[in-house]
Amino acid sequence: MAEDLSQGNTATALLANAIATGATLYVIITIFGPISGAHFNPVVTLAMFLRRQISSRKSIAYVVFQILGGICGTAVAHMMFELPVLQFSTTARTGLSQYFSEVIATFGLLLTILFGVKHKIEAVPTLVALYITAAYWFTASTSFANPSVTIARTFSDTFSGINYNDTGIFIVAQILGAVFALILYGLFDKDA
Repeated sequence: MAEDLSQGNTATALLANAIATGATLYVIITIFGPISGAHFNPVVTLAMFLRRQISSRKSIAYVVFQILGGICGTAVAHMMFELPVLQFSTTARTGLSQYFSEVIATFGLLLTILFGVKHKIEAVPTLVALYITAAYWFTASTSFANPSVTIARTFSDTFSGINYNDTGIFIVAQILGAVFALILYGLFDKDA
């Protein structure tokens, strides 16, 4: 829809995606937070596992379903907008600025979640939604900040996609961002 509405204007398409993503994140985190802890992101799940807040068995199950959910969501979006359901992205997202952006995007997301949960848990849906909406604009990568989203976007040959050649490096960058966030959080929070 963003591509249709923007008629080639990348900024308009980016704004449409940022708003839709932020609004959806608010809704799904609010609804599913009490059920699953709102685990939609493998690096968040990894962080909670490393902090011993969830078991390895639950972590593995969450990650499998996060990836499958992302791929299914991509297929559903393609069906809604009459695109081929199965496609592979040709959108190159390569270079140090892209990878560094993913480190920063994920670092900030994890800190937002960790400090939000500690200081004002009821605000986490709003904090995450606003952070990701903003990160679309302040990162060169448009802030994937989520390995399951990165994998899912590999199956979308739209402006929001990512070529499979770039997927692995994005995921490594996201994991690094999460680890750096955990380290910094540990320095500030003596209970961590």
